[in-house]
Amino acid sequence: MIEISRLSKRYGAKTAVDDVSFSVRPGRVTGFLGPNGAGKSTTLRVLLGLDHPTSGTALIDGRRYRDLRHPLRTVGALLDGAGPVPERRAIDHLTWIAQSNRIPRRRVREVLDLVGLGDAAGQRVKKYSLGMGQRLGIAAALLGDPEILVLDEPVNGLDPDGIRWVRTFLREFAAGGRTVLLSSHLMTEMAETADEAVVIANGRIVARGSIEELTAGHASLETAFFALTEG
Repeated sequence: MIEISRLSKRYGAKTAVDDVSFSVRPGRVTGFLGPNGAGKSTTLRVLLGLDHPTSGTALIDGRRYRDLRHPLRTVGALLDGAGPVPERRAIDHLTWIAQSNRIPRRRVREVLDLVGLGDAAGQRVKKYSLGMGQRLGIAAALLGDPEILVLDEPVNGLDPDGIRWVRTFLREFAAGGRTVLLSSHLMTEMAETADEAVVIANGRIVARGSIEELTAGHASLETAFFALTEG
């Protein structure tokens, strides 16, 4: 379970996240929605130990990320803009990550096949398309067979078949009793993938609930999103 409690993060005079609280439950896909600059990435960075909170907590199974004994076995993450060294082969990139977390080498081949990169494992990452790079990022998140996934824009650059694969995989992953926190700007896809959502704007939570609750009285999740975040 992910538990964010009264989390605030300031950079100098700027407050990026302001007293944010929400939880992400097992067995559900939880969407994390907000305009650019709303505080989504900052919240995820604090959760994953990349930034320190100014106040409040962001816990994974009751612990800070940096206190997890084997982080990749507990939570797999994909952050938008993060990627491997372009000159490195995909299989070498994943092998290095696996070794750093004491994950058996055979798992590297398993996740490459799972995301559809088995035949491209020996290619250098710089030759990958944007969609292939996203698949490699998802493979890295899955290496430790984690109970929790935190994904930022996982379908960016994927073709329709790849988007459908991610949607199906995440729903099956959550249906097995695991936890998914999913950030995306694609409202139509989020409406088909997520069970519930947390909406953030200007650093503060403005709504949370099931997709049905958030879209009540609106034509779509997109129109509900704009109604909640405009201004």
